[in-house]
Amino acid sequence: QVQLVESGGGLVQPGGSLRLSCAASGRTSTHVGWFRQAPGKGREFVAVISRRGSGTYYADSVKGRFTISRDNAGNTMYLQMINLKVEDTAVYYCAAGHYISARPSDYDYWGQGTQVTVSS
Repeated sequence: QVQLVESGGGLVQPGGSLRLSCAASGRTSTHVGWFRQAPGKGREFVAVISRRGSGTYYADSVKGRFTISRDNAGNTMYLQMINLKVEDTAVYYCAAGHYISARPSDYDYWGQGTQVTVSS
């Protein structure tokens, strides 16, 4: 079992920055992904980091603006977001699983989500 708790969301102006955190407890030796869901839309892949932090992959829409990382103990994952756009507005979720994947169905554990709103 893995428990995940996201934090760090909020309201930011276009062009601004935020850093999301995902605190994991339990069996934390898993790959961790970030997903987001905007109102009326499906859950969208954002980024994923391998269990040892050696591999990272990003959606094209965030490449160059978002950075995924995890601490040395592997218990906390981060999503650093810069140059935020209005279209980045969504609930952001972290998820843990045994595959490096962009498909939500490949992840076994999910956090409750944190709201990111980009607006002037």
